[in-house]
Amino acid sequence: MRKLLLEHDDFIQGSFELGKLNLLFVFQVNCPGCFLYGIPVINGIFLENKDKGLNVLGLSTAFEDFEFNTAEFTKRLLEEKTMVGETAKAFKQQGLKTYPNPIDFPVAFDKMVDPSEFITERNVEHICNFNPNFKSRDESDQKRMRKLVKEHFMQMPKIAVTFTMNQLRGTPSCILFDKNFHIKEQWFGHENFNEINKIIEKWMSG
Repeated sequence: MRKLLLEHDDFIQGSFELGKLNLLFVFQVNCPGCFLYGIPVINGIFLENKDKGLNVLGLSTAFEDFEFNTAEFTKRLLEEKTMVGETAKAFKQQGLKTYPNPIDFPVAFDKMVDPSEFITERNVEHICNFNPNFKSRDESDQKRMRKLVKEHFMQMPKIAVTFTMNQLRGTPSCILFDKNFHIKEQWFGHENFNEINKIIEKWMSG
């Protein structure tokens, strides 16, 4: 069973305590879909299940648009409801200048590092192993894949550790995991409240 690798900087809102069942919600501040659909649903999930044994953590990350997806803009969002970039444009079309929905769950910012710090043999090997055929390839193919991974990340201005080490496809992404960080379920994109609640109830009763 694959394990979640979770690293983050300081909390921007609240605090998180690892529990029997946990939900990680990964978003970017310059992601309109995260705010139109993701956050309202996850906030509802948090309020519905916080006394039932589910712990929720929001993780603001950055894999693109690094000028907008920052800890500072995340803080302004949480404290002032200030939106930026494409998110601000999307809500402006609705006549809204500030974010109208509550964000009650704890939020931290993904650990951001320079490529030179991130590209270690351990990290490169970990990412290569997301390819199910990596270990069965011959040595020359493995060496080539490691080289491609290194070259890819060397082109990045910054690297979000949790987003990258778990090879998430984008935002919003959700990962349901246990107290030992074993991943129970994960999904990319939008799921409705009832579907997520069914997933949570399954693992709570299991």
